[in-house]
Amino acid sequence: MKDNYYFDNAATTWPKPECVYTSIDRVYRALGVNPGRAGHAMSVEAESHVARARRLLSEFFGHRGSPERVVFAANATDALNTALLGVLQPGDHVITTRLEHNSVLRPLHHLRERIGLEVSHIPADGKGYVDPDDIAAAFNRRTRLIVATHASNVLGSVQPIAAFGAVARERGALLLVDACQTAGVVPIDMDRMHIDLLAFTGHKGMFGPMGSGGLVVGEGVDVKASRFGGTGVNSAAPSQPTDYPHRLEAGTLNLVGILGLEAAQDWFADLGRTSGSQDADPDEAGASSADSHGVLTRRALRVVEARELGITGRMLDALEQIPGVTIHGPGIATPRVSTFSMNVAGLDAAQVGDMLDGDGNVCVRAGLHCAPMLHQDMGTLETGGTVRFSPGFFTDEEDVSAALDAILEIARFAQR
Repeated sequence: MKDNYYFDNAATTWPKPECVYTSIDRVYRALGVNPGRAGHAMSVEAESHVARARRLLSEFFGHRGSPERVVFAANATDALNTALLGVLQPGDHVITTRLEHNSVLRPLHHLRERIGLEVSHIPADGKGYVDPDDIAAAFNRRTRLIVATHASNVLGSVQPIAAFGAVARERGALLLVDACQTAGVVPIDMDRMHIDLLAFTGHKGMFGPMGSGGLVVGEGVDVKASRFGGTGVNSAAPSQPTDYPHRLEAGTLNLVGILGLEAAQDWFADLGRTSGSQDADPDEAGASSADSHGVLTRRALRVVEARELGITGRMLDALEQIPGVTIHGPGIATPRVSTFSMNVAGLDAAQVGDMLDGDGNVCVRAGLHCAPMLHQDMGTLETGGTVRFSPGFFTDEEDVSAALDAILEIARFAQR
């Protein structure tokens, strides 16, 4: 019997692959020095790992430009702020969705108050999908940017990002994607999906440590610096360097987080190598090598995605049979990640979350999940939001059985 049954992977994946723990321990014990700030051997080795991590992540996300345009950040919120503050100017118009997390909504609100930004929030349909035609219809002559979550952190619905990208490209705008819920779960190809800017966090599907993440900047996209300081290069100059990544990376990098991400990338590649799926697919067409990092990790993501959706499908099938349980969002047959939300009739979401934790040791997230507009549209503000389950790659049958048994007991309690 486990101490806890963990279903909060949309917030932070747990556990991590063993190699990530090993890497973190090694950094602190053997390599915990500033990368690229000195000429001694330890600093040079640390910088070589940082450079390798950039290269692996560039391939992982289908970025065809220089790996130096993989800019490390504290998390996706940090990366989104860097992109939004670095691209938008007074009088610009931005199109976004009502599915967004506060990591998008609040910077946009700030810019609306500070520089007069105009913002259009496009609603989703009843299953959590935004129509690209609605995005296109919202354009005006001042539209500079579309910013959208790749997958809803409440409903799990995966948006047609490639179609959003095509709309942006046709009209001369940029596309910024919040990949928090898809990076490490769904294959992403920035080039084919017409993504100009990709913000990712390290501690979710990427299996890295907290405090890690980044922004991938497409070739030809100019992001102005919004933070300034030491970079270890051209120190005599009074202004921030203009070359990537230094223009957007001020101060000492999070070496522990970056090398944790590097180790996780190796884990994905190993999973792709051993998955047994050697069949070619459109994503691998034209690849330079069948064992390139991009090919191996895309293969691994198909394994991750199939496993997680298999668990979600079994849970949704079982929950639909429990009286009083309402499931929000799409079914298993439409594009989605494993995350889903539910409510139990007669009970506040926080109460259900507390009962799951206190009585069943089931770890979920109850509340608004930092997505207030979506809950307003869903009518779930009155119930304190929803109860969110997010199975992960390491979720097993014991976890699933414990969660379903606990929900069944709570639903019976609510009907008394």
